[in-house]
Amino acid sequence: MNSKLNTRNLTMLTDFYEITMANGYFRYNLKDTVATFDMFFRKVPDNGGFAIMCGLQQVIEYLTNLKFTDEDISYLRSKYIFSEEFLQYLKNFEFSCDVYAVEEGTPIFPNEPIVTVTGPVIQAQFVETAILLYINHMSLIATKANRIVRASGGRAVMEFGARRAQGGDAAIYGARAAYIGGCVGTSNVISDCMFDIPAMGTMAHSWVQLFDSEEDAFRAYAETYPSNCVLLVDTYNTIKSGVPNAIKVFNEVLVPKGYRPKGIRIDSGDIAYLSKKARVMLDEAGFEDCSICASNSLDEYIIRDLLEEGAKIDNFGIGEKLITASSEPVFGGVYKLAAVEKNGEFVPKIKISDNVSKITTPCQKELWRLYDKESGKAIADVLTLLDENIDDTKPYTIFDPDNTWKKKELTNFNAVKLRKQIFSKGKCVYTSPSVKEIKSHCEQQLQTLWSEVTRFDNPHKYYVDLSKRLWDIKHALLTDNKK
Repeated sequence: MNSKLNTRNLTMLTDFYEITMANGYFRYNLKDTVATFDMFFRKVPDNGGFAIMCGLQQVIEYLTNLKFTDEDISYLRSKYIFSEEFLQYLKNFEFSCDVYAVEEGTPIFPNEPIVTVTGPVIQAQFVETAILLYINHMSLIATKANRIVRASGGRAVMEFGARRAQGGDAAIYGARAAYIGGCVGTSNVISDCMFDIPAMGTMAHSWVQLFDSEEDAFRAYAETYPSNCVLLVDTYNTIKSGVPNAIKVFNEVLVPKGYRPKGIRIDSGDIAYLSKKARVMLDEAGFEDCSICASNSLDEYIIRDLLEEGAKIDNFGIGEKLITASSEPVFGGVYKLAAVEKNGEFVPKIKISDNVSKITTPCQKELWRLYDKESGKAIADVLTLLDENIDDTKPYTIFDPDNTWKKKELTNFNAVKLRKQIFSKGKCVYTSPSVKEIKSHCEQQLQTLWSEVTRFDNPHKYYVDLSKRLWDIKHALLTDNKK
């Protein structure tokens, strides 16, 4: 691991009720009762068609380093509500759960278990907050980043949001998530140090203002960074001074030394109009290879509008609206009990609500993705009981779990289990890929989605179905509760 990775003890990064419940389980001799909890989310942000799984590596680091320090025990003792026996248990705490999860970079959909924890309830319950925190935050940013990247139509997108993030961790891990979601780099230097994400950036308006003239500022920058010269041209007047001064410096500083300019950046004004004007000026000066970068509070909708207006933009720097996912800044993942072991068997548990969307799916489950053999495209996801198998050599019928008369018989498909085992009895058994490998996996997985699922407006609903056996159990529990 890189030495700059966070080494703080985050065991106490939890809600207080996790500890009070743990104390209760301990008092009533339930601490060793084995339970299964599922993490899932209910709605894709921004009314999108899918989300992107992210944050698993940080969950792994958290679970690997769970340990209550003497200071933690002293703090809990100071609350005067926990028994000494319970505090001694925490002092000797060792994580011993099994954990399964969808790999980072994989498209995910509502109501499917993307993380499942099975083990002593006192442990499986305690880790809820951290799992939700990491997966919710980074899946949100990865999903938002991918929306912006798709809107850019193949143009590079750089994450420029560190100074707008809600704190240091949000900036660091947000940059990681944005890179996995499709950004080519980040302005955040520590994220490059930690995760090998390319650090990118040019100059601020203050650089230009500090010199006696805009031309002097451009000249100094070009002389300092001749092989990677990108000039910020909108400090005073983009068309009347910024671009002409950039062209002059390109000709007088870079070209004589054998260098070509990398680009200019426009950070204000009517970017569509300015980019088109700038493109003509650069081309006429012989700098057709000089790229134009746009920034300034952009998001996927503004980018789409700019490109529809014919803006001559080659790449984008996206800040606040990416790193904060400002259009919908909550991912909404939840962590719910699904089954409890009793006499050697797992008893299904369900949460029922007047709000139908909050009714959970009980039982220990397996998550499958079904792919069409000819196109390679994903057809649907299916939840089955843990002991069920989907035999893709035979026809298989899927049905809408809400509108059960909607059925489809599948043939010529592949059935793939989506989740990997991450921990076995508390020991990590998963080899985490690099961030670059996760990014590549994400790109490949997105190619398996139909364009109807990835479109921005009214995307096709991708179905997460239940097997007949699982549906029967859920229906029976709902029916029994009404008696």
